[in-house]
Amino acid sequence: PGVSCRNQEEKLLQDLMDNYNRHLRPALHGDQLINVTLKLTLTNLISLNEREETLTTNVWIEMQWCDYRLRWDPQKYDNIELLRVPSTMVWLPDVVLENNIDGTFEITLYTNVLVSPDGCIYWLPPAIYRSSCSIHVTYFPFDWQNCTMVFQSQTYSANEINLLLTEEDGRTVEWISIDPEAFTENGEWAIKHRPARKIINAGRFTPDDIQYQQIVFYLIIQRKPLFYIINIIVPCVLISSMAVLVYFLPAKAGGQKCTVSINVLLAQTVFLFLIAQKVPETSQAVPLIGKYLTFLMVVTVVIVVNAVIVLNISLRTSNTHSMSDRVRQVCLHVLPRYLGMHMPREEAAGPPRAARRRSSLGLMVKADEYMLWKARTELLFEKQKERDGLMKTVMEKIGHGLESGNDQDFCHSLEEAGPEIRACVDACNHIANATRKQNDFSSENEEWILVGRVIDRVCFFIMATLFVCGTIGIFLVAHFNQAPALPFPGDPKNYLP
Repeated sequence: PGVSCRNQEEKLLQDLMDNYNRHLRPALHGDQLINVTLKLTLTNLISLNEREETLTTNVWIEMQWCDYRLRWDPQKYDNIELLRVPSTMVWLPDVVLENNIDGTFEITLYTNVLVSPDGCIYWLPPAIYRSSCSIHVTYFPFDWQNCTMVFQSQTYSANEINLLLTEEDGRTVEWISIDPEAFTENGEWAIKHRPARKIINAGRFTPDDIQYQQIVFYLIIQRKPLFYIINIIVPCVLISSMAVLVYFLPAKAGGQKCTVSINVLLAQTVFLFLIAQKVPETSQAVPLIGKYLTFLMVVTVVIVVNAVIVLNISLRTSNTHSMSDRVRQVCLHVLPRYLGMHMPREEAAGPPRAARRRSSLGLMVKADEYMLWKARTELLFEKQKERDGLMKTVMEKIGHGLESGNDQDFCHSLEEAGPEIRACVDACNHIANATRKQNDFSSENEEWILVGRVIDRVCFFIMATLFVCGTIGIFLVAHFNQAPALPFPGDPKNYLP
């Protein structure tokens, strides 16, 4: 019986292929339409290459049509109800993927077709397609994409074959089928909608042209952004926050501030370069993460400028700049109260020890001024005074008057010691004036440093607020960018089983 059945299949195939021309459309007359039904089953969403704008999918294409030339009576052939025929031996509707990107219009494997006694043909070939998909990078990496797979007959118009979506259980299959057992979920993309439509005279074709038809399968997919959040966004936010923390460095440490900020700027440039390697080279839109990195780079550059300005202010002295009363009132009295800063009050009475230690050069300058201020005649006896001692000379002259016990002698001794006493008083006054001026000089220098601290604190609050608000605002925009609830605006149909 097995041999008989095989011989009957061979005989049936020979009878069907006798005088059969696979290049001719199976129509009884020229006006007859050949209905070809299509169904797409997705087994794997392999990848979506954003840079090349290419969607790679693994699918099964189910096609059915009827060929009157392949009919037979099962009773004449041992009740054969199904015949497997190589697809290269029968007429095919030449349905190809129009928007392919690698030049491969046809399927991957030409499997056998299943022929029924009524001449209807069932064909289920597998294919790996690389189709073009226009990428919208505005919200990358929180984006969703609408990719299409457009099928049409390569050689036949709508007046010769009629492309239809498959019907199952009396319902048109207006969606891409997914077999849960065979489907492999993609780790980067989640499928939100998968509708299918037939389009006639679309795009560049007019009703006056030969009817043009397509079967379009849509894949509306939402990106899973966890990879980019962990590997790019979070490190970028943490590194950029370091640039804001440079305001806690001392006001005079401007060089260290600039070094830290420039290092952060270089790190942000590396992140921007990584993003540029991922998205397509287009000028139509700027990715959301690119906007965020640009925003962070602008903030970092402003921080560098602030550090330079604060360093310039902190290094000012009373010899080069004079602080106005308005600046002193605003920066040293008004703003610190609102910024929660503690300003030392004792600096007006006397400079701190560190300031006095730093003022040794100024004391040497004052000593030189004192030498120039003294009379030339006094300098002639300077060495003698150093040897004998000015106070010793005074006390000796006054001591004679005290020993005598006479008021007249005491007054006379005071008169004799008058020049030395006057010299002592003048020297003390000069030292006091020099010390007072040096204290004022150091105090004003410290005031410039305090002004730099106040400016640092103001800039910190401004930049921290700008950094936080900018980060939240940009990513809130991304949060609300979700795939639509329905695949087609205004169409309430959900195109699902």
